[in-house]
Amino acid sequence: MVSRVRVWLNRTYAENVFFMDQLRRNPSDRAVEIHATHGDPDSPVLAAADTAELEPEGLSPAGYVEYALDQCARRGIDVFVPRLHQSAVVAHRAEFEAAGTAVLAPPPEAVAVFHDKVIAYEAVQAIGVPVPPWYRVRSPDELVAAVEQLEADGHRACFKPASGAGGVGFRVITRTPFSLTQLSGFPSPYVPLDLVLQALRQAEEPVDWLVMPRLEQPEVSVDCLTGPDGRVRLAVGRTKNGRRRGFTLHEQWLDPARRIAEGFGLHYLSNIQFRMFGDRPVLMDVNTRPAGGLHQLALCGVNAPWAAVQLALGEDPGEMAPPFLGQDYTVVSGPRPVRPVSLPQQRSEPTEPLPAMPVDSVGAAVRGAVEAVRL
Repeated sequence: MVSRVRVWLNRTYAENVFFMDQLRRNPSDRAVEIHATHGDPDSPVLAAADTAELEPEGLSPAGYVEYALDQCARRGIDVFVPRLHQSAVVAHRAEFEAAGTAVLAPPPEAVAVFHDKVIAYEAVQAIGVPVPPWYRVRSPDELVAAVEQLEADGHRACFKPASGAGGVGFRVITRTPFSLTQLSGFPSPYVPLDLVLQALRQAEEPVDWLVMPRLEQPEVSVDCLTGPDGRVRLAVGRTKNGRRRGFTLHEQWLDPARRIAEGFGLHYLSNIQFRMFGDRPVLMDVNTRPAGGLHQLALCGVNAPWAAVQLALGEDPGEMAPPFLGQDYTVVSGPRPVRPVSLPQQRSEPTEPLPAMPVDSVGAAVRGAVEAVRL
């Protein structure tokens, strides 16, 4: 009898409820039990898991590693998929392996390269992957110089943190003065240069930004599955052009993604993003973790989460190619359950913390919520 597989996802994105669904619906028909931890008691990943716990707040990276090792030992974790404190976790991979847990993440050297976008751009340029023009900015004068150079070359300047994920901190520079236009409609990423400079001059600490031209659509995110031997097993591009999404196997996107994944040892699941600069694709970002939209490859008949778990367990799925490319689609939101809790008591005394609890019965009513609608 084949034993169950126990998988732990630590503090992760809400979209990974679909990652969890795919693990359970694996083509090997293997029993999978999922443990999830999060800092938000209303995260849907807690409700989607078989067992769940709230994570302690304020742990240092070293303290979090101790917490994670304890979780793996107590919960009998076979495969750990870390997002929070990934760098610290992979640095202690040997300790997790000694506890019987495989860490589904790249080696520490690869994680370090792509933690800082400047280091990443320099590194991928060295292996022949094109990147856009970029400037590292830490002061108002450096920002002005970078923006003026980009504008002189006919580009619109934008900036984002030199380290970060998920598009947090991305803004587009405009010369248009602040007015009611910025206060009508939905919030936008456009910020007037004069207000940015004012904020920088008043800041108590320097920023660390990457300033570059705003890149054109389409955006193509290549999901890669790479073995511990450094060989890519699967690479599929997910295209985004406005609301429309689709898939591609064109080598102009896949070839540079494979070179990055294999050249830097991005073992297991990674996501490598490109956009257009003029008439050629250039690297935008590299994520050393599964992308939130990875589950969309199911529209191509691919279960990438399970193939990654197989690799982590030493069960090589071999070379993979999608049997077909799904038709274009768009993404819409849908309901997912949260853990059942009683309404808070209307009094000032502190309440008891939520206990760790199995959540098997929570999601039966709405597990079939729609995630993607075909156009």
